Amino acid sequence: MNRRHRRALRPWARRALVACVALVALALAATLLLPESGPPDADPPDTTFDWQAHIGLLGGDGHRGVRDGPLVRARFDEPWGLVRGPGGSLFIADGGEANRIRRVAPDGQVRTLAGDVEGFADGVGEAARFHTPSALAVDALGNLYVADTGNHAIRKVTPGGTVTTLAGDGTPGFRDGPAGQARFHAPMGVAVDARGRVFVADTWNDRIRVIEPDGGVRTVAGGDGPGFRNGRGGSARFDTPTALALDGHGRLWVADTGNRALRRVDPDGAVDAWRPSPWADADDDPAMAAPLSLAATHDGHLYVAELSPGRVLQLSPEGRVRVLAGEEGARWFARPSALWLDGDGSLLVADAAGHRLHRLAPRTGDAPHGPVGPNPERLLPDTAGRWPLAPQYAWHEVVGTLGEVRGNFRGESRSHLHNGLDIRGNVGARVLSVADAKVSSPLAAWSFGGQAEGIATDELTYLHLRVGRTPQGANLDPRKFLFVDDEEGRTARVRIPRGTRFAAGEALGTINAQAHVHLIVGPYGHQLNAIRLGLVDYVDTVAPRVDAVSLLDEHDRPLTRQRNGRVLVPQDGRGIQVVVEAWDQVDGNLARRRLGLHRVGWQVLAADGSMLPGHTRPEMNIDFSRMPPYPEAVKVAYAASSGITVHGAARTRFLYVASNRVRANELAISHWQPSRLPPGDYIIRAFAEDAAGNQATGNRDLPITLVAKPGSNPL
Repeated sequence: MNRRHRRALRPWARRALVACVALVALALAATLLLPESGPPDADPPDTTFDWQAHIGLLGGDGHRGVRDGPLVRARFDEPWGLVRGPGGSLFIADGGEANRIRRVAPDGQVRTLAGDVEGFADGVGEAARFHTPSALAVDALGNLYVADTGNHAIRKVTPGGTVTTLAGDGTPGFRDGPAGQARFHAPMGVAVDARGRVFVADTWNDRIRVIEPDGGVRTVAGGDGPGFRNGRGGSARFDTPTALALDGHGRLWVADTGNRALRRVDPDGAVDAWRPSPWADADDDPAMAAPLSLAATHDGHLYVAELSPGRVLQLSPEGRVRVLAGEEGARWFARPSALWLDGDGSLLVADAAGHRLHRLAPRTGDAPHGPVGPNPERLLPDTAGRWPLAPQYAWHEVVGTLGEVRGNFRGESRSHLHNGLDIRGNVGARVLSVADAKVSSPLAAWSFGGQAEGIATDELTYLHLRVGRTPQGANLDPRKFLFVDDEEGRTARVRIPRGTRFAAGEALGTINAQAHVHLIVGPYGHQLNAIRLGLVDYVDTVAPRVDAVSLLDEHDRPLTRQRNGRVLVPQDGRGIQVVVEAWDQVDGNLARRRLGLHRVGWQVLAADGSMLPGHTRPEMNIDFSRMPPYPEAVKVAYAASSGITVHGAARTRFLYVASNRVRANELAISHWQPSRLPPGDYIIRAFAEDAAGNQATGNRDLPITLVAKPGSNPL
């Protein structure tokens, strides 16, 4: 074959290769999608309490959107609900901006079953309308039941895609009675039993309701207002119940999210709380955070996914608790909103804020886990450069950046890392939404009256404000901010239903005594540097400043002995820590302002400043492009004398341990081993830059002498 013929075949060969890869991907997706099948009437396998989960990716690439087609290429906007139908298909309630019910067929093809743009309408397929659908349930005939949260209704979807309203009229409220007259308030959870009864977690009514087969709606448990009380029927109290699961004994389990509790409703209407075993080891069994989704096994085990951090827990019938997935921060789900137990015992997970579907299956080898959470390169909310304060299109002073060390008011100077962007504002000034946004979380406001009070609107979080109210306590918008009063009639809490929309520029609250707004991008464990949003008139031409470079030994003791102006370093030291004290400013900062760095690193050079073999570029070990998902990262990134004045430090100091690695999902204590170099004179040089790319100046070089042999070591 001559060269011309070979060139002619290349496009065909490329297309064939792409087709083959696509077929392999589809086959793999179908393999992952379908559970292992046994005999037709086989009992489900017994549930063990020690199985190790492998996190596999079923679908979604971590980017928001609606894209049908092969599962490996599909995109989901906010996949909140998840069930498997009798024919093997998966069904997803895709909230956010999708407002659809999606179907994943056994062959791995994703299609829209019903819904299109946001609204409230019955109909077939795309003619139907939903508003922020949440949980799904499925009956033996394959009919779906949808908690249509934003429409305050329960909808039914037939296998053919015909949508009808089962109960609720689209108006928020509370009313039992015939289905057409009943009212709900932003229901999120739904479950159906073998008799055709549809149970509803009526989230913002704080009740558990049931829709009987004859269409009548009645309250099973719960009463007026949020609270925590066990009891029977209306004497019980819940707080923002979000998810339901029926077990094999007819008991209804409730994710009582606002109470950070797991509750149980018995067939006779008695309500009780799940409690850990009194024989459980508190040091070994983790405490449960706010439950968000549930799945019950046939033999008494429960799986519970948490709102934040996004772990999946397994609870045994004896009251033991273990972390099945998410024990390490790098594998926290962003918002695990649905769990589905497959016939083979594996667990499917819908990660609403991660825009992905996952399977947890027993680990059988060393295969790496699939990606978790939203894609770090995802599109961020369209802010058009707005600031969260008026005027929104004019400069405001930035007074804190992502990755800075923060302490607490209990004397700890290195309590946590700062996870956002601080913008100075006057106490009482209105905090304004920087983008159009819809509330996703059932607990979208928290810490009422505290210094860390905040609100989350989709991917953006705002801290240090009086949520929904003026400095005098007046409600900014009673349609969106639901005030809860205490027994004396004073406002004690603000609630915001899932599905509530805020337009760019709309007031979210007013600045509290902290005198700044703290702006966060991304869900917990997957936060990005908010400077990437872009801010009108924000300019940074100021180079960071390195004040000093110092060394610590492996026991955190400083190396201070010198000879001829050089720090003496034992060549046979077990490990040396390189510490860089540095700070930054941006244009317009007050002279006293100290900001943290974006990236910090170091390099060992020859005495004349030339590069050494094997050390040809700096090790930029600390990088705050993303928030590290590890709580302990603060003490890996910063040396002990770091701290800010707000938390008791005499002055703000950022002392970076540049030899350690704190970078995206990497976290490692990594000492320099001087034994790899011969004795003699060297230079340790610091490197640092800010988010604008400005390179650090100042006292970047530390002259050192490596001293050979313990016997001749003058230290």
